[in-house]
Amino acid sequence: MTTEDSLSRILSDPAFAPYIGNIQKIPAKDGILVPFPENLDPRLEESCRDRGMKQLYSHQRESWASVRGGSHTVIVTPTASGKTLCYNLPVMQTLLENPDARALYLFPTKALSQDQQNEINGMVGNVERGGGLEGSRIPLRVCIYDGDTPQSLRNDARDKGRIIISNPDMLHSGVLPNHTRWIRFFSNLKFIVIDEMHMYRGIFGSHMANLLRRLLRVARFYGSEPVFILCSATIGNPGELAEKLIGAPVNLIDKNGAPSGEKTVILYNPPLVDAVQGIRRSVMNESQRWALSFLKAGIKTILFAHSRVKTEVIASYINDSLANVFNQNHGITVVPYRGGLLPLERRKIEKGLREGDIQGVVSTNALELGIDIGGLDAAVVAGFPGSFSSFWQQAGRAGRRRGASVAVFIASASPLDQYIMNHPDYFFARPQETAWLDPDNPYVISDHIKCAAFELPFTDAELERGGFPETAATEILEYLQEDGILRHTGGRWHWSDRSYPAEAVSLRSATADNVVVVDMTKGRNAVIGEMDRPSARELLFPRAIYIHLGRQYVVTSLDIPNRRAEVEETEVNYYTDAVVKTDIKVLSEDERIEPAPQGSEVILGDLLVRTQVSKFKKIRFHTHENIGFGEIALDAEEHETRGMIILMPEAPDSPLYPPGYAELDEAARAEALSGIGSILRSVAPFFLLCDRRDIGFAPRVRDPHFGCPALYVFDSAPGGSGLSEALSLRLPEVFAAASERARTCGCDSGCPSCIGVLATGAEVKSAAVSLLAALSGS
Repeated sequence: MTTEDSLSRILSDPAFAPYIGNIQKIPAKDGILVPFPENLDPRLEESCRDRGMKQLYSHQRESWASVRGGSHTVIVTPTASGKTLCYNLPVMQTLLENPDARALYLFPTKALSQDQQNEINGMVGNVERGGGLEGSRIPLRVCIYDGDTPQSLRNDARDKGRIIISNPDMLHSGVLPNHTRWIRFFSNLKFIVIDEMHMYRGIFGSHMANLLRRLLRVARFYGSEPVFILCSATIGNPGELAEKLIGAPVNLIDKNGAPSGEKTVILYNPPLVDAVQGIRRSVMNESQRWALSFLKAGIKTILFAHSRVKTEVIASYINDSLANVFNQNHGITVVPYRGGLLPLERRKIEKGLREGDIQGVVSTNALELGIDIGGLDAAVVAGFPGSFSSFWQQAGRAGRRRGASVAVFIASASPLDQYIMNHPDYFFARPQETAWLDPDNPYVISDHIKCAAFELPFTDAELERGGFPETAATEILEYLQEDGILRHTGGRWHWSDRSYPAEAVSLRSATADNVVVVDMTKGRNAVIGEMDRPSARELLFPRAIYIHLGRQYVVTSLDIPNRRAEVEETEVNYYTDAVVKTDIKVLSEDERIEPAPQGSEVILGDLLVRTQVSKFKKIRFHTHENIGFGEIALDAEEHETRGMIILMPEAPDSPLYPPGYAELDEAARAEALSGIGSILRSVAPFFLLCDRRDIGFAPRVRDPHFGCPALYVFDSAPGGSGLSEALSLRLPEVFAAASERARTCGCDSGCPSCIGVLATGAEVKSAAVSLLAALSGS
């Protein structure tokens, strides 16, 4: 039975059919083919032809011309459109023409680095173990240089590698601080390739922009001026994002010439189980049912969940169901894939997917990127992943080999998911969100200037020429001098501290080091995983249930100062979920945004955010009912960030407020404001390329700082990542979308699909809906 026949049978199944909100078929598309460049090295052309490529796609040829012309280039085309060849061909051509030339490939994950090495090795021919070139059709040494590279191979990579494949973290902590060992490489660096550029947004993007400033600074010190080649999934501002990352103009190539197979996209809204409260069947259970149907029909499937816990739980649900139906799962293997797995575990799963030993995988967004995981035919997306770019990336993981494929979006009861279900036309128009980053984030830039000063002394003349912004850099250098870290003499800023600054700076989070998870069952003392410190506070607290590759462990201790969590195997029928409380203090009021929503004020400023993991819930498997609470005794964490404050009139009889609002008591008004905050937080990712967790919302019916009702919107990342500023510019659109969602929701007194479940009822919902309409100007 073909994939199309199996899909038709599944779609007609009465267990699914009544709840399918929309089905769209994206037709197959022919490619636009053009000849190979006339001056292409015959060895490269032969390699392409041997791999089945008789011509190039139009965007590949356009990329060739741009890069060979010396222009910084950004390529933006969909998943599986051959972006790798866009940079491999011009880079390899130059390296073959110039025996001394070098190239640096940067990927956001180690898995992508491994995948890219396999791709390049396939082009250059068989490279012997140990890096020998005997028998290779193209004599180019390709080396991975990351945290997993053995010490015995690192010297060879530095000295002889023509293409070095690495990641931002290794460049930051291993390569740039030791650039004197890389003199030959940096002296001949011609190209820097940055793949999956859309991943470098928010705080990670701000770190990446400053890391590239440091990289260029070192390259120029050795006399190189490399050309950048960037690749990205579809976003709204690829040119702007690329220019912010590299600090220079770019040539944008965004006309896709690759063919694509037919894709069926299904929007599925789980049935209501409580129409009064608006509660729907669990996304975890419904996504499991879809994945099971595909797997039983012989359709290889990837299911995307939003968290590590959900990934493990859903994978265990699927394997339990298969074991119940088939003996020994009938040869079907389904595995979880997430952050925190050890490198060998990740590679084993990736290999199993490519070779067909694994038929199904439940993943976080870790497999959203362009890793070759073979011929999957179906993608199930359990809840909106935070951006449309992410959704289409995840949907594109199925059907990468040009055949027919299917993607199913399982809506949750959240306002954003329900907004999508009620606006399928907008969903399928594929809006392109904007990616934001702030290269001059004061927290980020100060860390990187410290790292840059360690690598090479700053000079006064250098500060005047640019690179790092002169005013900010001078102020930071002067502060570091006062602190005894630098000394300024003879027009140069010299490092005078004994520390190694890169060790204290993490590119991906507020903290620089991870917590290791150690299995102490029966004295094993074996490391089974790792986790960043903020996540560890919410997932590895004492008595938490930690699930690793389907096995359950109970956390016996969490030692934050020593970055160690100890666990022991257990068998329970629940998992845990932490409850986090947030307090806010205003540090400065910097700017008032005009025009503000009617009758309100909007202020941008600095905030102090204090978070406390106070208790946890026990959630029963399958039913997902709450079966108990527990206390958590961990210290609070504080950080400064940027925020937007929406101030509303103090007097409840103000014209902004709807009729009858003044008659509501303060508790009811607080509930209405909380509902507005809830729906805004759910709708905001619709307009910005971010995740719900990137933005914090906090309503205050009687704010102690301003003395009036206030709604705080703040960047979750320390120092800010530009999201609150970006949102302040789109407030009318955000309030309009929130107002429409709340107004058109069929519930009487608030539900998870609009402003949340309200204790007070219909009167408060009506007030919240009217207030949203007033704020939106409708």
